[in-house]
Amino acid sequence: MATLMPAVFFGHGNPMNALSRNRYTEAWAELGRTIPRPKAILSISAHWFVPQTGVTVSTAPKTIHDFGGFPRELYGVQYPAPGDPELAQRVRKLLAPTPVALDESWGLDHGTWSVLCHAYPEADIPVVQLSIDETKPASFHYEIGERLAPLREEGVLIAGSGNLVHNLHAYAWGRHDVEPYDWAVRFEQEARDRILSGENTALIQYEKLGRDALLSIPTPDHYLPLLYVLATRQPHDAASFPIEGVDGGSVSMLAVKVG
Repeated sequence: MATLMPAVFFGHGNPMNALSRNRYTEAWAELGRTIPRPKAILSISAHWFVPQTGVTVSTAPKTIHDFGGFPRELYGVQYPAPGDPELAQRVRKLLAPTPVALDESWGLDHGTWSVLCHAYPEADIPVVQLSIDETKPASFHYEIGERLAPLREEGVLIAGSGNLVHNLHAYAWGRHDVEPYDWAVRFEQEARDRILSGENTALIQYEKLGRDALLSIPTPDHYLPLLYVLATRQPHDAASFPIEGVDGGSVSMLAVKVG
């Protein structure tokens, strides 16, 4: 029987993590060393948030520097992982009848490569990105994740990349560490408890979880990749949190691993 790959949600945080060596990037590297080596990676990144479902089909996806105002060194980072058109077609088949565009214009954005450059620094594992359709409700994205679950039996690492708590309006941009906001701590703990108990319906309907959730998720783009990962969870799968921490007071770096 083939190894059932885990699925992992990464809190990717600041793009500068691509150049940094810190407790988060070292933990990403450790995950890359300890989980079974994937045949390919399907990444669902917060930064491909567009009005359709699309999948990258290029054999050599470009490294996208989708940010502004950072040091020049960051724009020089390249992550030359190959693409996997066969995986893209497989994703399209699994998601039918939902229309899935085969996209040759997108590549790997920083939600993907800022993590993978630490987890798989050789860039020798094929990577395909799946877009997040900004016009659809959270329940749609969870259902898409459920349909992607068979990929775990085919050696594919399903990797969501975003942040459970992501409020840049409240982010402390200074150089000194700050304590997490109380609402960020409370919401992260509530989400952790519900993940462990398998209460995914509450996490899909996160707007009903109150003020802490609304402050933690002012926009859905960084939260939705978590739902894709949770949706792939099988009855026997344990859930764990291999990486923890809050950056700038209002960005959770929590990683969630199922399986």
